[in-house]
Amino acid sequence: MAHPLDDPGKSFRGLFANRGEAEVMRGMTQHLTTGERVAWYRHRRGLSQEVLAGLVGRTADWLGKAENNRIELDRLSVIRALAHALDVSMGDLIGEPTLVEWSKESGRGTLPALREALMDYRLLTPLIGAPADGEPPALDALRSDVGEVWDAYQGSRYGFAARQLPLLLADALLAVRAHSGTEREESNSLLALTYQGAAMVLGKLGENELAWIAADRGLAAAQQSGNNVITGSLFRSVTHCLLSTGRFETAVQLVNDAAGFLEPGLNDATPAYLSVYGTLFLTGSMAAARAEDRATTQAFLQEASTMAARLGSDANHMWTAFGPTNVAIHRVATAGELGDMQVAAELGPTVDTSALPVERRVRHNLEVARALSAWNRTDDALAMVLQAERIAPEQVRHHYMSRELVLGWVRGTRGRPTQSVADLADRLRVV
Repeated sequence: MAHPLDDPGKSFRGLFANRGEAEVMRGMTQHLTTGERVAWYRHRRGLSQEVLAGLVGRTADWLGKAENNRIELDRLSVIRALAHALDVSMGDLIGEPTLVEWSKESGRGTLPALREALMDYRLLTPLIGAPADGEPPALDALRSDVGEVWDAYQGSRYGFAARQLPLLLADALLAVRAHSGTEREESNSLLALTYQGAAMVLGKLGENELAWIAADRGLAAAQQSGNNVITGSLFRSVTHCLLSTGRFETAVQLVNDAAGFLEPGLNDATPAYLSVYGTLFLTGSMAAARAEDRATTQAFLQEASTMAARLGSDANHMWTAFGPTNVAIHRVATAGELGDMQVAAELGPTVDTSALPVERRVRHNLEVARALSAWNRTDDALAMVLQAERIAPEQVRHHYMSRELVLGWVRGTRGRPTQSVADLADRLRVV
């Protein structure tokens, strides 16, 4: 199947001739591959292939193949370098959709309502008034509501979580302002976890700036709680936010600094403490891999493995899904980020994730699919994506990896793609 950019004499704008200019200006986030977005932004910047390739230490031939989907841009370290050279965000090149499909669970109040809640000035200071009137919720009820949102996140039910979070934030803030002493500390813990839930959901939906706001406020509330388990949990969310914006080295430094803060508590650590501490290193291993720092990647994975051994088995303390299996998942994921696709393709299918939360299982499937696709095992890769979609359609639709894989299969097929690929592309809204 010939691609319009294969013909060097064909103008780039001709590729979009049948699409409105306003639609092109929005980045065409759901209908272009990462390589095609690179080409579009390169033309907007007035750069030749030779110049952009030189800025990222590659050849013009390599860039031409990337822009024409002859090679996959499947490593975030490479995408970050291109984004930096083009003076755009990684999200501009990845093109994550933020439209949450309406459903019975989500209703018709999703991301805009959560955005409005996070940007309400009354939430910033008690000097101007409380965010809501009325009696504060009972802490037991608030704790249950927080758990419900986190369970929805781990179940990849983002629409439901986005719908619940604005109300939950208002309740948690009301509780903080109404209570004192130990009850206020507990309220701050629950407020911190609510902000963290918001940050995690927003990150999954591509709203990275809002996720940063939520994580920052959550960390401030965690410090007011006096609970180092909660504080450690929020460190993980801030690290995720740094990852999503391409600040990989800063994320690695944060993990080291946070570990130094938490390390004194390891001697008599509870299972929750071990889980938060170990998960922090798993997040750090992804940051190190994307920074192409192999030594730190392996060191972080080893530290997480040590904590998993101390824990003794897989668990889900503080919604971490931490344990030996999650460490194995991250060995596969970091191999992919480092470009070791053969390692990921061989190791990935051997990891049994069936006992883990949906979010972890689906993310692993996508990592394995990416590795299999890189080795031209397209049928096996498609099977992994379809399996993931059956259990978590929202997560698969919103993850850049699944959309990039499917777009690559569509673009790379001579003639018409198979019906199963075409149907999947239609469900993901990428064609």
